[in-house]
Amino acid sequence: MSALYEAAGLTRSYGRGSRRVVALAGVDLRVERGQRLGIVGESGSGKSTLVRLLAALDTPTAGTVAFDGRIISGLPERELGFLRSRVQLVFQDPRASLNPRMNVFDIITEPLRAPAVRRELSTVKPRARVAELLDAVGLPADSGRRYPHEFSGGQRQRIAIARALAPSPDVLIADEAVSALDVSVRAQVLNLIMDLVQSLDLTLLFVSHDLSVVRHVCSDAVVLQAGRIVEAGPAASVFAHPAHAYTQRLVASIPRFPTPGLDSAR
Repeated sequence: MSALYEAAGLTRSYGRGSRRVVALAGVDLRVERGQRLGIVGESGSGKSTLVRLLAALDTPTAGTVAFDGRIISGLPERELGFLRSRVQLVFQDPRASLNPRMNVFDIITEPLRAPAVRRELSTVKPRARVAELLDAVGLPADSGRRYPHEFSGGQRQRIAIARALAPSPDVLIADEAVSALDVSVRAQVLNLIMDLVQSLDLTLLFVSHDLSVVRHVCSDAVVLQAGRIVEAGPAASVFAHPAHAYTQRLVASIPRFPTPGLDSAR
């Protein structure tokens, strides 16, 4: 069976000549259905660039990305409806990713209104879907009438998760999804993500600079340094017995005490 994602020689550079910056350099990556893959590395290592290419939010300078056997890199937006319904993202800061002028109902149903997605999900009933999602992420049933500023940071991220789940995706990409949250609510949101990934049988791409979180949430991990994958394998093995010097330095920086309240990976 083919992998859900296959990336080959994936490269992304910005600028030209002396100003050229290589954010990603010849990355090969395979993601299986149902895998919980952690993508780790320091700031500037290429983590967010990689997931933007996997989500077809950017176009590689070289190389290809295939999703479910179909090349998606370089496709025009009008041909990406199938991907937009199957791959959804949760970003770092819900204050920036949620439109303050939209109520929660409109925010959650926004993916369903995109023309390309609407063709794929024509039978979805928005009100029933919002009610289902609010319950799934642990928000009050009347939240749909309210606005983002009426919620705490953790609740806003739950709204963002509900929006991502609206089109019933196969893949959830969480890009530093808890790093902007207070420590007191970080574990709650992480545990929610883990529960939803398991119950909905999602493939998870979890981007983080926090290895202690990735070690608990993910089954596998890849380590990026300067736009290249320097180590990959089962998360427990990568973090317990790191082979690359860069990974060893990252592991040495893991806080001695993990995030309180964080459940072990399912």
